[in-house]
Amino acid sequence: MKSCYQSDFWCLAEPIRNGQPDDGLRVFEFLKTKKITTGHTYSLVLKAVANSQGSDTALEMLMEMLGECEVKKDFDAIAYNTMITVCGKVNNGIETERIWRSMKANGCCPTRVTYCLLISNFVHCSQNELALDAYSEMVQNGFEAGNDTKQAIISVCTKEGKWSLALSVFQDMLKGGLKPNLIACNALINSLAKAGEVKLAFEVFDITTSLGHSPDAYTWNALLGALYNADRHDDVLQLFDSIKKDQGSQLNLHLYNTALMSCSKLGSWDRALQLLWQMEAFGLSIPTTSYNLVISACEIARKPKVALQVYEHMVHQKCNPDTFTHLSLLRACIWGSLWDEVEEILNWAAPNVSLYNAVIQGMYLRGKIDSAKNLYTKMREHGLQPDGKTRAMMLQNLSKNSARHRRSWSLGYRGRHRQKMK
Repeated sequence: MKSCYQSDFWCLAEPIRNGQPDDGLRVFEFLKTKKITTGHTYSLVLKAVANSQGSDTALEMLMEMLGECEVKKDFDAIAYNTMITVCGKVNNGIETERIWRSMKANGCCPTRVTYCLLISNFVHCSQNELALDAYSEMVQNGFEAGNDTKQAIISVCTKEGKWSLALSVFQDMLKGGLKPNLIACNALINSLAKAGEVKLAFEVFDITTSLGHSPDAYTWNALLGALYNADRHDDVLQLFDSIKKDQGSQLNLHLYNTALMSCSKLGSWDRALQLLWQMEAFGLSIPTTSYNLVISACEIARKPKVALQVYEHMVHQKCNPDTFTHLSLLRACIWGSLWDEVEEILNWAAPNVSLYNAVIQGMYLRGKIDSAKNLYTKMREHGLQPDGKTRAMMLQNLSKNSARHRRSWSLGYRGRHRQKMK
């Protein structure tokens, strides 16, 4: 013999599922007139309508129901949860929030399930602040979130830069005997790294491995980033070597580039070259950014000829240089007094105001005033506008020339005047 619940479900759901929604709704109206509806009744009919006619129709029906005082009394958390679930299936965060507000306005207390559904919906719809609001309310009302919900909150906190709350939720999971997955651990490590909390990032890393998780490329990228942001460039290279030795298969372009960035900061040109050849041997498709970092390391180390060789190799590999490539290369050649190479690079590159400014300023500082003036004239012929520093240098030079001319003229005038006096 069927229970009342099963009977209600059959009477309501079957006609709608079989393409006879009017019959099912007539049964529903009959139950309403007899005042024998419950929260389960509304939940069943809304779910059936959503499955057969879509979420929009079910939402319209919900709003009509909530406009009826008697219906509102019978509406319980189960009915609301049904519609929150319906909204979740179509990623409708706006209606999820609307149902949540309506539920509280009508005096219906959310349950633990309600909060879990709300948080899940808001996370999937990228409504992070609402997810955090729902979690805060859930905790205040004394409900304990499950593993999935807490992991979702950690993810949300890290996206919003709220590393302290993420760490607190993470610690609560550990205290409660829950096991955060690798995704949650990585998100927290990355958030701590960005916040400059290097020590905490490595502590979470140690916990991650103690939980039995194997670090992946995302883990290593976060840790290298933490060290790099803390200006611990030697430590970056040391950790990179450790990863290469023990987890070589996980090395990717991001990890190599972080190591190259540290080489650039340190001016470690030989190490940068070594990494570049390893990247090629590893079969990575090397972008312009990576070559720029190697050239930058050569620039810092005052190795212009090596920088030129890297540039030629880059072009040979059919990797197109950009403005940053040419700027770094030009600065290296200027400090190495490779003026012929400077001229060649300017001829290779399309007319660019940044390149002309850099070379003119470099020439001026290296005492090549006439060359700087000639290049300034060429720059203006290309229709390029000099920056404030270049303009100031040219004006300063003109002032010196003018003063020199006035002094020369004055000396000549006094000499001629003395001759006439004689």
